[in-house]
Amino acid sequence: MLRVKDGAHHDQQVSISNMKNADISDPLFLEAVEAIDCGDEVLLERLLENSPRLIRERLSYPVEGYFQHPYLLWFVAYNPIRIDKLPPNIVDLTRLIIRFVKREASDSMQQQLDYTLGLTATGRIPRECGVQIALIDLLIDEGAKAGGGLGALAHGNVEAAKHLVERGGALNLATAVGLGRMSDVNHLAPAAGDSEHLVALAVAAFYGKPDMISFLLSRATNPNGYPKNNEGFHSHGTPLHQAVYSGSLDSVKLLVEAGADLNATDKIYEGTPLGWAVHMQNNEGFDNATGKKFELIAAYLKGKGQTS
Repeated sequence: MLRVKDGAHHDQQVSISNMKNADISDPLFLEAVEAIDCGDEVLLERLLENSPRLIRERLSYPVEGYFQHPYLLWFVAYNPIRIDKLPPNIVDLTRLIIRFVKREASDSMQQQLDYTLGLTATGRIPRECGVQIALIDLLIDEGAKAGGGLGALAHGNVEAAKHLVERGGALNLATAVGLGRMSDVNHLAPAAGDSEHLVALAVAAFYGKPDMISFLLSRATNPNGYPKNNEGFHSHGTPLHQAVYSGSLDSVKLLVEAGADLNATDKIYEGTPLGWAVHMQNNEGFDNATGKKFELIAAYLKGKGQTS
């Protein structure tokens, strides 16, 4: 991956490259995946009936990252992205595959369901196609364990995070902050440790929530440091980096005034907060109004003496 000095990744959503069907070397597995893509429930059922290994075995796809050696069921989440529009019957296709998983691979069923739920909740395509909640409900109804929603929040899927909590996922301080549940934040904060407070501050900064940032800073949360957590909430940057990414100048100011390190660099691109602001300002994917937000943030950081 390209490293941009003093720059920021323009999209924090997916760190693995998009996957192409041509990358699938197993002809039978490829046929099953293409049946999913085409919404061909009849063909998919015939393939699964005739070849149970499609359910029991994992694809020999040794790419590094979160999609290494996937089960067929994982492909219904389109995370990593293969195509940008799901078949309209994706929920029915998923239900079909799960039926065969129950019959042919009971020993790996929980793992298959749980990981598919995680991929679905953190994916962009299910959200954009309007099926993310329906898929989440199906997977949980079939036995997947609802996560706490922090992974979904890390990928901008607020409704998915909210729904996971509503379906029984454990609510922690960071998720409560991201969902704006102030009563829960007040309840959870006293028992949360320093590490949890830092993750929560990163979430508040990522979503540009000055009220939550003020609350967490009032509890002596350290504005510096890189959040460490099991669900991977952008641990490569500091809260100030995330506040810059949000485009919220008020959030940036709160953190700087609280002592956030202007010269801290992220762990992937070695970019400072100012470097992120300049990079975002020059991103051609933004409209003028959004670009102006990053311009104002860059000017503010330069005014505070940051030069790189």
